[in-house]
Amino acid sequence: MHTIVDARVIISCPGRNFVTLKITTKSGVYGLGDATLNGRELAVASYLTDHVIPCLIGRDARQIEDIWQFFYRGAYWRRGPVTMTAIAAVDVALWDIKAKNANMPLYDLLGGASRTGVMVYGHANGNDLDETIAQAKKYKEMGYKAIRLQSGVPGLASTYGVSKDKLYYEPADAAKPTENVWSTSRYMPTVPKLFAAARETLGWDVHLLHDVHHRLTPLEAGRLGKDLEPFRPFWLEDATPAENQAGFRTIRQHTTTPLAVGEVFNSVWDAKQLLDEQLIDYIRTTIVHAGGISHVRRIAHLAELNNVRTGFHGATDLSPVCMGAALHFDLWVPNFGIQEYMRHTDETDAVFPHAYTFSKGDLHPGTAPGHGVDIDEALAAKYPYRPASLPVNRLEDGTLFNW
Repeated sequence: MHTIVDARVIISCPGRNFVTLKITTKSGVYGLGDATLNGRELAVASYLTDHVIPCLIGRDARQIEDIWQFFYRGAYWRRGPVTMTAIAAVDVALWDIKAKNANMPLYDLLGGASRTGVMVYGHANGNDLDETIAQAKKYKEMGYKAIRLQSGVPGLASTYGVSKDKLYYEPADAAKPTENVWSTSRYMPTVPKLFAAARETLGWDVHLLHDVHHRLTPLEAGRLGKDLEPFRPFWLEDATPAENQAGFRTIRQHTTTPLAVGEVFNSVWDAKQLLDEQLIDYIRTTIVHAGGISHVRRIAHLAELNNVRTGFHGATDLSPVCMGAALHFDLWVPNFGIQEYMRHTDETDAVFPHAYTFSKGDLHPGTAPGHGVDIDEALAAKYPYRPASLPVNRLEDGTLFNW
């Protein structure tokens, strides 16, 4: 009854590429897991098809922990985004099956709801400060209690986070990577001006966030955080590359602005020093890129011990399957902070019908058994894979830089 008899990878592109794993048991119950890795989707699809699925068939779907350990410890070359995304797809699909068999929403299986809803933040962006503030006003009118602010930088042709469509943002914009130009000296003065204008227009009853996208040195990040302190930002995200976790000590020495990082992490080891030393305030590691619910739960527990809250990545390169699983996790996890919510297109929502809903600045995962997200395979088949890559960044003198 609980034996895994089938596992298939479904690749679809309803506006952007998604990779979905569907695991089916002998009883006919199936579960879905997100396996999307932006710009490297086919690498994960191959890892699943060639290495994981042959080892899944015949296993007991109830043994989630044992299966997780098999694919983690059983791979001599552990971790990395491709491996951990594949493991996450398996893990989420198995949790989906277990919750369906129990006839429970996933959050009940995890331990029950810790709150009535999940506070989310939207993305206000524009080519200049005025356009960004105008978009932020629209988000506030829509009921958002938290808004991320991103604005174009004078003198730069394009800027991370600024999109043509103000509800959807997909940075993977071409089959081969396009090249953007970056200047820290041009960027640094714009953010305090943006926050000053936002506070003047929006007031103090809305949370304001900003994403640096790994582009500053620790000292520069400390300086920017200090400049923003009068405007009480909810967080400064990805202020500097976190491969060297100790770099956040420098930022902490110079600012009290809360720090968030981790959307590119794929294991607890990427965050261990940051959490142990309380160098950050929010951990953004995603379920889809960090080994699924089983592993992110460990990260959240370690974070809780160190007064760090969750703030999961939630851009459009995570499918509704991951969003559904994340919302169940958010509703349960005791040290929840906030959830990123970048709305999917109508085409994506049609391919992935889901139980989660938005109301008054919060998302709720719904009460359907499992994680509440399904896939319309016939509709998905109408959207074939389309090669798409993330951009790269260069400094004004041509030096390749962090994107």
